[in-house]
Amino acid sequence: MLERMTNADAPEPRPRCRAPAGAAVLREDVTEAIRTAVFEELAAVGYARMSIEGIARRAGVGKTAVYRRWRSKLHVVLDVVSALAVQGLPAPDTGSLEGDLRLLYEVTSRALRHPVASQILPDLQAEAARNPEIAEAVQKALREGQDGVARGIVTAAQERGEIGAGVDHTLALDLISGPLYWRSVVIRSPKLPKGYLDGLTRATAQALKAL
Repeated sequence: MLERMTNADAPEPRPRCRAPAGAAVLREDVTEAIRTAVFEELAAVGYARMSIEGIARRAGVGKTAVYRRWRSKLHVVLDVVSALAVQGLPAPDTGSLEGDLRLLYEVTSRALRHPVASQILPDLQAEAARNPEIAEAVQKALREGQDGVARGIVTAAQERGEIGAGVDHTLALDLISGPLYWRSVVIRSPKLPKGYLDGLTRATAQALKAL
């Protein structure tokens, strides 16, 4: 397989001009190919067996392309997992609390039950128990990734008068995110029961209104 090469990832045999001073510019498409390979490699072999060689092979680049961006597999995983918190989820805007919750649960359920995510999250949780840096990154990705969306749902519901103004947003986030995460990631139910998301939506909306 031909490797994806750039001035930064594979120097030309005879450069015609002197490279600019400072760090070489790294191509974003190569970086994204490596990030994708990290997710796929984590899902395939887990963190403990994952290697820079395996990541590079899956991305179709040389090992040096990976090492130019991250100095170890720990750092590449920390970077990729932490990026999840930045990406977040689309904010629902259906005009009602139950509508927003139902849409959020539909999107989140699909994401959590994706084959790659369903393999990666339990493995990273196990590693997090042994590695404080991974624990911090996983917590950031899992919690902050939904925090903004959940707060938006609660704030919108407050503005519509559906729930009280003094709701504890931290408790609300736990109520919104906890049950689905428990079923999809912790006990890893192979299939959600019929009507589960509808029932969860109604129960969560009632709980939020009762706060």
